[in-house]
Amino acid sequence: MLVSHERGDLVVIANRLPVHRAAAGGGWETSPGGLVSALMPILREHKGVWIGWAGSAEPSLNSFEHEGLFNVPVSLSEEEVRDYYEGFSNSTLWPLYHDACQTPQYNRAWWAPYVAVNHRFAEVAAREAAPHGHVLVQDYHLQLVPGMLREMRPDVRIGFFLHIPFPPVELFAQLPWRQRILEGMLGADVIGFQTRHGAQNFVRLVNRYTIHRGSGHAINVNGRRVLARDYPISIDYQRIVSLASDPAVIARSQEIRADLGEHRTIMLGVDRLDYTKGIDQRLRAVYEIFKNGRHTVDDLVLVQVSVPSRESVDEYIEVRDRIEKLVGHINGEFGKVGAVPVHYLRRSLPIEELVAYYLAADVMLVTPFRDGMNLVAKEYVASRRDDTGVLVLSEFTGSAVELDRAVMVNPHDIDGMAAIIERAIAMPRAEQVRRMRSLRQRVRKRTVFTWAADFTQALTADQPQPVTSFPPATTLAGDRS
Repeated sequence: MLVSHERGDLVVIANRLPVHRAAAGGGWETSPGGLVSALMPILREHKGVWIGWAGSAEPSLNSFEHEGLFNVPVSLSEEEVRDYYEGFSNSTLWPLYHDACQTPQYNRAWWAPYVAVNHRFAEVAAREAAPHGHVLVQDYHLQLVPGMLREMRPDVRIGFFLHIPFPPVELFAQLPWRQRILEGMLGADVIGFQTRHGAQNFVRLVNRYTIHRGSGHAINVNGRRVLARDYPISIDYQRIVSLASDPAVIARSQEIRADLGEHRTIMLGVDRLDYTKGIDQRLRAVYEIFKNGRHTVDDLVLVQVSVPSRESVDEYIEVRDRIEKLVGHINGEFGKVGAVPVHYLRRSLPIEELVAYYLAADVMLVTPFRDGMNLVAKEYVASRRDDTGVLVLSEFTGSAVELDRAVMVNPHDIDGMAAIIERAIAMPRAEQVRRMRSLRQRVRKRTVFTWAADFTQALTADQPQPVTSFPPATTLAGDRS
């Protein structure tokens, strides 16, 4: 059944809808995550529409309303999921943008589906956006959409936000389609990055590989001013604090500590199972800690939570196997009956359970090779209401810019990482409190709602005179599957 709706004053375009099916063929549920939480109130206030893939191969899903937000599904075939999503997005762009820590694959057969799917998203947005409305395009899957949408609807204001790192000139230069990607992003009025370095990389690349010129945060695109700057994303701070104050969550954290051993120092890692996260290097550092003999299974334990990701992709199967072999090796060499040095959970945990683990952990290990931001680090900080605990943080995360009172580590240096983790384990309580109090203040000050407000305010500020040469409503309105 088609549901009638008005065009959106604010339209969000993302690879995925903000909802998922709880079970095959079942009803819709709002997906967890800070982005959805932050944008929902703004979308409801501005008659918002969210455009995205439903996450399945269902060929003809109709538009539908869920909890006050209108959702417009974009259909993808199995071949498009393989080529646009698993191929170009996640086997070309993802490794390239993460400092090529895995060799990017430049497969020409993936480019045309990437263009086609981006064009489909742009067409849907052109139909859904109200006259002189605002469109927010999310992430690396859809970098061509801003340019395509500007050609279709020059009246709308377009924002693009990249949630992952944006690479330096030397790496991005490898991409055969580098100019097309840059031109696509330049269709936006505001282009947001996680860090200042990402924005600077983008402006340098525009100056080198396009006819447009930029300086500082501003780029001149045929007389149109494009703003490119950092808008670091964050978390729903109050939600994490509320969960960390919940008696049931606190009781669960105490249960976890009792199960692991009250007198053991608990280290925690929580990561998506991805080669960018450096989980295997972290495990090698933990191996070195046990090997040097200053700690044993009786006084130290690591809980590693690895959330399954892209499990059909060969590179992810390889990293999963490598990690599981390392866990077995460490436990086999240093464990004993009734106690192991590494507890490995390959599953997704509900947020309540995750916060309980944050509360139980003495040391949080966030050591990816490269990360756009890393919100796990911020969630751990937000949960530490007594200002204790130590955050060991990779210097190659976007969050390292804000969370500079964490204990910084180079994840490529196994011996150095082992030494820094040992320092974190032995850190006096007074120093823990000084560091954590400062970290909590940073995270409290800039939440995901601050990010959403700052980005949308930049998009709505200094609007040019309205352009009236857009297609008439009769060709754009209507309900579509």
